[in-house]
Amino acid sequence: MNEKRVILVIEDEKTISNFICRALTANDYKAIPAFSGKEGLSLFFSHGPDLILLDLGLPDMDGMDILKEVSGLPQETPVIIISARDRESEKVKALDMGADDYIVKPFGVSELLARIRTTLRRSDRLKMSQGSQKDVYHIKDLTVDIAKHQVLLDGEEIHFTQNEFKILELLCIHAGKVLTYDFILEHVWGPYGGTSNQILRVNMANIRRKLKENPSDPKYVLTELGIGYRMLED
Repeated sequence: MNEKRVILVIEDEKTISNFICRALTANDYKAIPAFSGKEGLSLFFSHGPDLILLDLGLPDMDGMDILKEVSGLPQETPVIIISARDRESEKVKALDMGADDYIVKPFGVSELLARIRTTLRRSDRLKMSQGSQKDVYHIKDLTVDIAKHQVLLDGEEIHFTQNEFKILELLCIHAGKVLTYDFILEHVWGPYGGTSNQILRVNMANIRRKLKENPSDPKYVLTELGIGYRMLED
């Protein structure tokens, strides 16, 4: 029998916390509730959960401070933000600080469970690939071979510029996770990326054109308006 995955729920509103914990328990997770930031950090260090569901509006400290503390640790525990703060700036800040996903209240059980499954799969994939990075990614009929620097669409090779391929590589490695504009700019262009998203948008338009994607109905790369891009999982 497989050991249950442990999820730490840091949420001060008991009604919401109970709702989440019941849903997790019913779906074979072990839920550990915490009703304050300090309690959450204490339970994090004592239980070593597989994932954290983190509210930002806690009574004793801001959830961003908790995110900052746990994101800098070597075990890299994934964090999903659950918050009533729906401004794009808040989402971008949380994702840039290391959050794996961001759910705005109110939300349904199906959405929450889907986000959890996706985040845990991605976390497991990254842990397994540490020290031996996966080389080939398959997304529907798209194949991206990192080692060969090759992209195949339905078996036909497509040629990309160096920066276009770097963007695809980054999105593949983090498939399923929203990558903010700043994150991609920093990792592809470094200090030469500037603060404007225009250079990234131009490259993404070229990538979509070469992948024969309809921007209004994308098959591979989804746009999170005002935030960034997300590659579908392989």
